[in-house]
Amino acid sequence: MSVPPFDHTTYSTYTQPPNSSWTYGQKIDTTPAGKEWVAGESAGWKVYNTAETDKTDIYKLLISGIVPRPIAFVSTISEEGVENLAPFSWFNTVTNYPPIISFACNHSGPGRVKDTIANLKNSQGFTVNIISEPFVENANATAIDAPPDFDEWTLSGLTKAKCVQIKASRVKESAFSMECEIYKSIDITHPVTGEHNSTLILAHVKYIHVRKDVLTDKGVIDLTKFKPVARLGDISYARIGDAYRIARPSWAQEEAKIQDALTTLASL
Repeated sequence: MSVPPFDHTTYSTYTQPPNSSWTYGQKIDTTPAGKEWVAGESAGWKVYNTAETDKTDIYKLLISGIVPRPIAFVSTISEEGVENLAPFSWFNTVTNYPPIISFACNHSGPGRVKDTIANLKNSQGFTVNIISEPFVENANATAIDAPPDFDEWTLSGLTKAKCVQIKASRVKESAFSMECEIYKSIDITHPVTGEHNSTLILAHVKYIHVRKDVLTDKGVIDLTKFKPVARLGDISYARIGDAYRIARPSWAQEEAKIQDALTTLASL
């Protein structure tokens, strides 16, 4: 497949939402884009019974259908002092108080637990770093299936930075890094076969390192400067394109509008 080179001149901007004139109860097919979307249903549906679908096909569906996914770039250290660095896209935040994040690690083979999981359980702490566009190739290189005693830092070209509390290094090039301790490790077991092929990690964030140039005066991360990358299906990554803001509705402020809209719909 021939693809054009990466466009370094394109940056994320903020725009209006796709249908800025939307009102309560309005159907999706009232806009040209909505009509086109609904028209796609004419092709029908394919339903997958996961109990009867090959696990490889389920994997392909999940990683291509649940998108975009943030990436946890995890740095750990073994009891022997060997550092490990690997990306995981089964990742997200759980709660802010206490600050808990989660990521899942699929085992790379029968009876073989990925280095990251083995290191996580040694109680020496770990870091979760966010990947930005300028070093996505560096990060991707660490996904290689290297032997357990191999230090992925050496091939990444990335720089180790010391942490405040834990022994593992954080990625200096990452504009947003978290020092973590394991909160809970949950072995995911297949309810029918009993196979154990994945481990869910709940991590307690102890310290957060944020580069000042991506931090706004309001204490939030500036997306246009942060340039985070996301994971898609197969071997695809994505940059963050244009963003739009949609206010979360408040019942106290919106009740009258909602009641008027429902009354209008009922009279049609």
